Amino acid sequence: MSERHPLRSDPLDDRFRTALTQALAHVTAESDARNVWQALGDSGVLRALYQDADTADASVDVARLEALLHAVDALGNNGLTLTVLVQAASALPLLSAGTTAATRALRERALDGRATVALAATDSAAPGSDLTALGTEVRWDKRTPHLSGGKRWVTGAHSADHLLVLARHRPGRHFTSFTWVLVPALADGVRIEPVDTGGLLGSADLGHVHLDDVRLSEDHLVGRPGWAMASFAQHMATERLAGAQWAVALLRRILSATRRHLVSRAVGEATLWHNPAIRQDFAGCLVKTEQLRALVETTVRAADGPPDMNTAALLKAAAGQITDDVLSRCAQLQGADGMTTGGAHHVRAEAAVLGLGGGATELMLAHVADTAETLLDDPLPVP
Repeated sequence: MSERHPLRSDPLDDRFRTALTQALAHVTAESDARNVWQALGDSGVLRALYQDADTADASVDVARLEALLHAVDALGNNGLTLTVLVQAASALPLLSAGTTAATRALRERALDGRATVALAATDSAAPGSDLTALGTEVRWDKRTPHLSGGKRWVTGAHSADHLLVLARHRPGRHFTSFTWVLVPALADGVRIEPVDTGGLLGSADLGHVHLDDVRLSEDHLVGRPGWAMASFAQHMATERLAGAQWAVALLRRILSATRRHLVSRAVGEATLWHNPAIRQDFAGCLVKTEQLRALVETTVRAADGPPDMNTAALLKAAAGQITDDVLSRCAQLQGADGMTTGGAHHVRAEAAVLGLGGGATELMLAHVADTAETLLDDPLPVP
């Protein structure tokens, strides 16, 4: 049996929180994504985040993931939080399936914070919700894989050392037609186009990736060909849970800022906070946020790990709806101040990613409707 990492005695133990605090002590909202990732690796946080971190069976400790996302969100830079979330919840667990020398070496460097990996799934040839229609393909010339196609809205594209690309290795929509390919960001044939988001999520380093006959070695294939969609579905549930965890942290942060605004804004001899209608609006936002928090915590405790796909869809739908509702009301309560950078209007626009990335809210609601009977017959137990 391998020696346990010194930080992994308890999902929420003091050692992990201490390491997390130390990791972010010298990080600010102006830090770039690579520096944040390196700080987390240097402090041992990234290795402590996973069970069996050094093996192909690596899985995220979801309780620690929540602590990580809350700590990074406290920096107040949503782009940074997004890059950490995607790498920690999806990219690294997916990379762990790789057994070649190249994939193992990159995994070790990534866990140490010395390398970053961008997840490139959404395809240029198909809507993000229809991955089986993707056009990016890997073909073989003797034993040399050639990769061609394009990926859109890749988080961390401009700061990543490698791209983890979802590609098809044979025609058709069957889920066994796809594989993961590890692509060095500086490889010949790779071009990364910046995305103009109008200043939103700037630190997320979003980019569109163009792949023009990128030649690689078989060492860069991740996992068994044909297993990509199955592994993606498994880890997508974790990413959807992570999105809900982040939503709770973000909403509580903005609610705190909104309350400070209301308490400090004088109206006659009182403040906005003393207006009963405003207090009721604020309380309604807080109730919705606490409902989402309770759903997340119940899910984590009931599943004792990542949720199944049905529960993950429920979580993501709830997070998308509640986040937009609460931030919309906070923006109104903040008045003109909500229009500033970091104000509720700005944050609401950035937080729209919670209702888009990893599956749009409408698609999640459709999934919830399809599984309504199962959810009603087998509700989450109260922990």
